Amino acid sequence: MAPLPLDVPAPRKQMPPVKLDRAAFTERFLSQFIDPAFDSMRAELSRAADAAWDAYDNSRKAPNTTKAGQGFDDPDYDISLDWLAAKAAIDAAQDRYRERGRAPRVLIVNASPRSEHTCPGESSKSWRLADMSREVFEGAGVEVEILDLSRTTSEYGRQIHPCKACFSTAAALCHWPCSCYPNYSLGQSQDWMNEIYPKWVDADGVMVITPVHWYQVSAPFKAMMDRLVCADGGNPDPTSTQGKDAALAKKVELDGWDYPQHLSGRLFGVVAHGDVEGAENVRRSVSDWLAFMGLEAAGNKAELDRYIGYWEPYATSHEALDKDLAMQGEVRNVAATLAEAVKLKRQGRRVSAGEGLHPPRRK
Repeated sequence: MAPLPLDVPAPRKQMPPVKLDRAAFTERFLSQFIDPAFDSMRAELSRAADAAWDAYDNSRKAPNTTKAGQGFDDPDYDISLDWLAAKAAIDAAQDRYRERGRAPRVLIVNASPRSEHTCPGESSKSWRLADMSREVFEGAGVEVEILDLSRTTSEYGRQIHPCKACFSTAAALCHWPCSCYPNYSLGQSQDWMNEIYPKWVDADGVMVITPVHWYQVSAPFKAMMDRLVCADGGNPDPTSTQGKDAALAKKVELDGWDYPQHLSGRLFGVVAHGDVEGAENVRRSVSDWLAFMGLEAAGNKAELDRYIGYWEPYATSHEALDKDLAMQGEVRNVAATLAEAVKLKRQGRRVSAGEGLHPPRRK
């Protein structure tokens, strides 16, 4: 690669090292297998630890690759098979989204981590509101899928790894879809996001139903939000930055980056519900995030913040929701508003003023 121009800033490197030695790595790797059921295979696990160390020590993030081929900036670049599969799923979803005459489709996001299938022992109110909304969409002839983020707490191997903030180094370093995961050398596998991205792409509208957790959204929802940064300005060609070459990515951005909004034009509705504080702020935060990514609010009845059992015992919060028929009706109105909007947009009858304008400031 040719030397970078002098006006491209060098990546700053000043944080302490994090590399483990072999003993520390092996101890940490084997700590996954403390169940006595593994005692009869300690020799095999030792060999597995040796193989894992070799991958770690040699930084084999993506051990299975192929040449990128035509359509990429560098056809000869060795690109991850995992990333290519994720990109193909997104492209297929985008093709479905563009199909003329297809039925409108909505993605409902249950943002609560609470589940009857793990420690809480009870389903969440968010799930109940999602199910009510599903009935509205289906009754309106809208296809619907529920993305249940409680599976990150209740289902084996269902994880959303944290965003590594590549975008803050350079926009072009953040790939669409995310190429940070899986990272097999660091044991960062079983990441759900490559399945989640196409769900967003395929949807005409997204309805987020979120509880308030300490004045904020829940941990799994925030993790998904952060990992969707690549949908707002992310680079669809990792070969243009030779993977994760930070200095090269800075040059690509400074040469002129168009910050593509890969989810723009989708519609959204938001329901935020709390117990004592924070519902309005959370609703505003989620709505602002979606709008910043180029999605559009379905209407003034598509955004709602309410309290369920305000300052009442948590033990009776489901009973409080049972009684609050007005709030249930408002949630159904959010769904009905979004259903109407996506149907009108599919028919070419919904006009959004300013839709063709481009912001003078890009993130």
